Amino acid sequence: MADDPYTVLGVARDATPDAIKQAYRKLARQHHPDLNPGKPGAEARFKAASAANEVLSDPEKRARYDRGEIDAEGQEQAPPGGYRHHAEGAQGARYDAGAADSGMFDDLLHDMFRARARSEAAPRQGEDEHFRLDVGFRAAVLGATEALTLPDGRTLSVKIPPGVISGQVLRLRGQGGPGWRGGPAGDAMIELSIAAHPLYRRDGFDLHMDLPVTLREAVLGGQVEVPTPGGALRVTLPAGSDAGRVIRLRGKGVAGHGKRPAGDLLLTLRVVVGQPDAALEAFLRDWQPEHPAEPRAGLEALA
Repeated sequence: MADDPYTVLGVARDATPDAIKQAYRKLARQHHPDLNPGKPGAEARFKAASAANEVLSDPEKRARYDRGEIDAEGQEQAPPGGYRHHAEGAQGARYDAGAADSGMFDDLLHDMFRARARSEAAPRQGEDEHFRLDVGFRAAVLGATEALTLPDGRTLSVKIPPGVISGQVLRLRGQGGPGWRGGPAGDAMIELSIAAHPLYRRDGFDLHMDLPVTLREAVLGGQVEVPTPGGALRVTLPAGSDAGRVIRLRGKGVAGHGKRPAGDLLLTLRVVVGQPDAALEAFLRDWQPEHPAEPRAGLEALA
């Protein structure tokens, strides 16, 4: 059985919807499997937070949970009474088959059938339905609108906000199972799966990329064309750039959303020598640098 959702999210029972949302987002960022590879405990906490948020973020489900009508997993709770109720009664009154208990049992059955009849006749919201949507890396970085075809043939238009991560669930209200006796439809819960990218690595809202440069570009500097998720850019390399130097392109990472600013794109230079020609080999054989550098200085002390 799932833990109490208020305890899972670390909020009070009278917490506001905004407080619940903030608590869930904090836990989702902290424990998301993509940010905690190889840590099954983090994945379990992420799933528990998602389940708790599913109950508490829905006003109707939250109210039903507070009244004890559903459990922490959203399942219907059995009404009090029955065998366990009597078995846990005071000693001497547990299995009394007298007329008083018989009448009480009849009344209990009557109330149960009447409550069930009222429940079946009353309008009820439809069930939430769960789906999975594969999203490209660029769409997750910049935001996009994706089409999702459901098993019943319907097509949903899913708006993907920039910055989403794998495992994140989007709720499309009223797009789930049909309601009962005029009740509202349930919601469609869309779990996102974000594809990896061969060029970019994501770290929060920043992107990292290895940028190959020639020996000439590294020594002399100059402009090079750099692919970014938003399109190609001309970037000026400083002269004398060593391999491993990081150049930050501000605002060229994950796109901003709401009050959140855009992330950065960080370029790590990788010098590619290629096949040296005869002129370069001759130059290097005769070259005597004015300020010799020892790139391996200090390695001996670490060995």
